[in-house]
Amino acid sequence: MKVDIWSDVRCPFCYIGKRKFETALAQFEHQEQVEVEWHSFELDPNAETVPGANPASHLADKYGKPLEWAEEMQANVTQTAAEVGLTFNLDKSVVANSFDAHRLIQLAKTEGLGDEIEEQLFIAHFTDGKNIADHQTLIEIGISIGLEELTLRKMLNGTDFTDEVRYDEQTAQNIGVRGVPFFVLNQKLGVSGAQAPETFLSALQQAWKEQ
Repeated sequence: MKVDIWSDVRCPFCYIGKRKFETALAQFEHQEQVEVEWHSFELDPNAETVPGANPASHLADKYGKPLEWAEEMQANVTQTAAEVGLTFNLDKSVVANSFDAHRLIQLAKTEGLGDEIEEQLFIAHFTDGKNIADHQTLIEIGISIGLEELTLRKMLNGTDFTDEVRYDEQTAQNIGVRGVPFFVLNQKLGVSGAQAPETFLSALQQAWKEQ
């Protein structure tokens, strides 16, 4: 059974959703027969990379809201993440464009390391406060999961995997994905958002029966 997941590494609910889905998958009796593929989706393709910017201030400015609103949002998201065992340090997070991170994900997928690269990019952005637009940071993350440094440098210095990122994004648009995370089971059953593990488990069971 195939599960396709559209996600952006800048999206906190994508990381939370990843954990909740993994919890469900661990309880699914046919888990060994489930193939998961990650797909690129940029929440803000035009996002600027602004190292040193206050993340809460940036969020408030983006939505035209007061700073207190953004700080409360961050606190709520941090609490939600903690409930599934994740440590979010959103006050340290770097405002960054995720396009090159998505190209790295596409490269990792060719080596069967899609899940590993997603996890490490999420940790880098939400826990460690690293700049996921910085090429050296991306190279170090790639090396940490077993990718070759020369391959990583060549990819980041060029335009490799741009088409793959754009194809994923066009596919998302074609099937009506408006936000992420978005899960598609066996190309038929869609689940939107960071749902409860029970919801994911029910969807897995339904998709399995219908295949």
